[in-house]
Amino acid sequence: MSLRKKSDYKVNWQIVLSFNVSQKDPSVLYILKKELGCGIIKTRRDGLHSLDATNSKEIVEKVIPYFSKYPLLSKSKISNFKIFCEISKLVESGEHRNVKGLRKILRLREKLNEGKGRTRKYEYKDIFSDEGILRDYTLNSS
Repeated sequence: MSLRKKSDYKVNWQIVLSFNVSQKDPSVLYILKKELGCGIIKTRRDGLHSLDATNSKEIVEKVIPYFSKYPLLSKSKISNFKIFCEISKLVESGEHRNVKGLRKILRLREKLNEGKGRTRKYEYKDIFSDEGILRDYTLNSS
């Protein structure tokens, strides 16, 4: 899941569901892409290859059902998948369009890939101040 600053959105942020798998050898990615029926394969600057899916409908209709049918094996990946499914449900139900839902989604996102040297352009603290107020938030429904 990624965030994009959007001044024309009610909460000034767009939530983009995204699923990706990175590998040194792209062979498995091509098999997975065929199995899932979605995504694109890219070569990153660091030489790793990744399968990326960012279409919400494909994620909900193809990626989530696939990994529900064929579960991941490691505890951390299982945990991340459950959190990802929760976030996807919130986005699909439109919760990302209000401050309360955005808060819930971002708190869940903070639990994804914990302790793996992750880097994100925006963290929870970048969107919400210490006082719990959405930064730069203005209601468009005056």
